[in-house]
Amino acid sequence: MSMSLVPDHSSMRLSSERRSVDTAVTSRSIVGTSLALRAVMEQVEAVAPTEATVLITGESGTGKELLANEVHRRSRRSKRPFVKVNCSAIPRDIFESEFFGHARGAFTGAVTERPGRFQSANGGTIFLDEIGDLPIELQPKLLRVLQEGEYERVGEDVTRTVDVRVIAATNQNLGDEVRARRFRQDLFYRLNVFALELPPLRARKEDIPQLATQTISTVSKKHRIPAPCLTPENIECLRRYDWPGNVRELQNVIERAVILSKGGRLRLDIALPGGAGASGGLLWPSDNLDEVVLTDRECRDRERANVMRALERSAGRVYGRGGAAELLGINAATLASRLRALKITPPRPR
Repeated sequence: MSMSLVPDHSSMRLSSERRSVDTAVTSRSIVGTSLALRAVMEQVEAVAPTEATVLITGESGTGKELLANEVHRRSRRSKRPFVKVNCSAIPRDIFESEFFGHARGAFTGAVTERPGRFQSANGGTIFLDEIGDLPIELQPKLLRVLQEGEYERVGEDVTRTVDVRVIAATNQNLGDEVRARRFRQDLFYRLNVFALELPPLRARKEDIPQLATQTISTVSKKHRIPAPCLTPENIECLRRYDWPGNVRELQNVIERAVILSKGGRLRLDIALPGGAGASGGLLWPSDNLDEVVLTDRECRDRERANVMRALERSAGRVYGRGGAAELLGINAATLASRLRALKITPPRPR
């Protein structure tokens, strides 16, 4: 079968609705002045103006999407699309269509042609979030477009070219995934050209006052509630907590505390998981963690114990009111991802 090689100029045909979703830029910025965060931002400053592929790693809730957005904003492609793709959310049977598009009549229901995400990002940046969750049988198709800049739509024999910068992110250790044969080594090397590792919030607690202040201002305006004052006692309380859900969990806790304040004092005493705001403790016992240096293994063991205790207190329920996700102050999708990473199977709800 003969194949023609043509540049792809049809991304301009995208609907305004699709473009507004795919190229939306968050208004929140990366906040903090800690040494750990400043080291990462120095790396961003170095790599952003280049065309290098970037792999962002870090725990859930650390702000990997914000960092990817920052790399794009500082790049030469900043005026072009920034397309976000959650690889874990794409079913296997529509992967090719979602990434590369399809021709009219390619399959039942394909009544019109559809541009894929790579075509949408042509000339700009594509952000592949949760890249570690991409099934291994689909990885060669992604590797080809990353290496050659070429792809075919489903139902077409025309090879198209695309010019995109790739930024990927994961909360998994891809080296371990390669050794376990769940991730292709060649794809890993293709993605891991320039690595950025976002530190967890427990490693940058000096940023908590700025993060909390910004979040109080944002959510007070959002809910039209007078902004409560952030006291030194509030800050100390927030610093004592270990934040397994990182910045996202902090933002969720602050939002709950602002809503519960009803214009009065900031109600961290009932907003923090497990009553940590009242006792200064965590869902697990705490022995003045500010003065204790934990190894990475100890941190992970504590996180696992914390998640297990939340599951016990919620009687095995992950979702909904009183579920483990609510107790931990994170959304259910984040908890589901963390359960997979920690290899925890939730008990059957009682």
